[in-house]
Amino acid sequence: MNWLRTILRFVVAAIVLMVIGFLVPGFQMLNFFTALIAAVVIAGISYLVELVLGDDISPYAHGVVGFIVSAMVIYVAQFLVPGMSVSIVGALLASLLIGLIDLFIPGRESFRKI
Repeated sequence: MNWLRTILRFVVAAIVLMVIGFLVPGFQMLNFFTALIAAVVIAGISYLVELVLGDDISPYAHGVVGFIVSAMVIYVAQFLVPGMSVSIVGALLASLLIGLIDLFIPGRESFRKI
């Protein structure tokens, strides 16, 4: 059942990315498949950042540092995901919106905790 939960988290993350692509200027996603790949890539990059720099600097951290790292992860993901286009401002706005979504999702199972 754990693999089903993981798949569901990636699907929800892809839907959130599609909504962000619709709402945020400078952030473009073409379709669900692109958003799903982006969710996997963002989760992978976030995991690597956490491994290299530790928990305090990861996109999961709260505050300005976590916000900036999250924006950088989103911006870098565009170079690995075909069909994804993000400006620096778009990455910052997307990171802010994802942070706001995290405020309303209680517990450890938030969008960033893919």
